[in-house]
Amino acid sequence: MHPAVGLIIAYVAGSFPSAYLAGRLIKGIDLRTVGSGNLGATNVYRNLGAGAAVVVLLLDLAKGALPVLLLPRLLNAGPPGSDSALWWALAYGIAAIAGHAKPVFLLWKGGGKGVATATGVFLVLVPGPMLITVVACIAVVWYSAYMSLGSISAAVLFPLLVWIDRGVSPVLWGALVVAAFICWTHRANITRLRNGTESRLFKKKERSS
Repeated sequence: MHPAVGLIIAYVAGSFPSAYLAGRLIKGIDLRTVGSGNLGATNVYRNLGAGAAVVVLLLDLAKGALPVLLLPRLLNAGPPGSDSALWWALAYGIAAIAGHAKPVFLLWKGGGKGVATATGVFLVLVPGPMLITVVACIAVVWYSAYMSLGSISAAVLFPLLVWIDRGVSPVLWGALVVAAFICWTHRANITRLRNGTESRLFKKKERSS
């Protein structure tokens, strides 16, 4: 098969509606109609609890990681480590993120904001910068209690770390595209943060409890 077929496979994999299924299976609800309406781990946590959120988070990470890890090899996208293989891996990762944001299984109605799936993509491609970004995101969330602020901060920081680690490279261009996309999916959150109306993930006093 031509490597381009992998774009469809990655998109379909990214479309797997883990959060939607969790809502239906655990409480019989459509998470698109409750809380933030977002099909991501944060809305799962708020409505279904921490256990379900962890499972959904791991599945969303896998939706990004597995296409990047497996498809270039299975579809002969180029010798391992070559620019060809890297560009195709990036393309598969972006397709998976797009599937997560606009899942075909839900007829493109609803989806997540792409953070966890993007994390899975870049944990495979550039684990060092991605792990530092995850730690930074957790720190921002811990001190602000805003998950959205942590995600936006991570999106801004990550391309800088990739540039420091890899210089101007295919991964940097991919990081910039994904960072811009994540900021765009959080545009409503940015407005609420500016207005002081954004919902916190937890009450600040809970950090020390």
